[in-house]
Amino acid sequence: MKRVITYGTFDLLHYGHIELLRRARSMGDYLVVALSTDEFNWNCKQKKCYFPYEERKRMLEAIRYVDLVVPEENWEQKSTDVDKYNIDVFVIGDDWKGKFDFLKEKCEVVYLSRTPEISTTKIKQDLQK
Repeated sequence: MKRVITYGTFDLLHYGHIELLRRARSMGDYLVVALSTDEFNWNCKQKKCYFPYEERKRMLEAIRYVDLVVPEENWEQKSTDVDKYNIDVFVIGDDWKGKFDFLKEKCEVVYLSRTPEISTTKIKQDLQK
């Protein structure tokens, strides 16, 4: 079984997120999503989520491409997660290109292009107009 992992906040879930999850899942048989906790988002990313962690987790669990949702609590856990969940492919958006190449010693690393016309930031900006 080929296992894939991806990371994100997945707040204001939109079709760009779904497309990322679909593409990530197509690279293997089992998709683990590490979902940023509210504390990690606030303390480390200075990001306040609209939906709390448990609601974001339930939304992700309802998506057919997602097999397991686990908490992302710090930047350093990626290497540990690859080992813990027996990951074969690490997938993340290409806005992080090169930042996780150190994981190539443990698994394949894939940077996926983002869906160009949508982002959570764009949604928030549009709502403020």
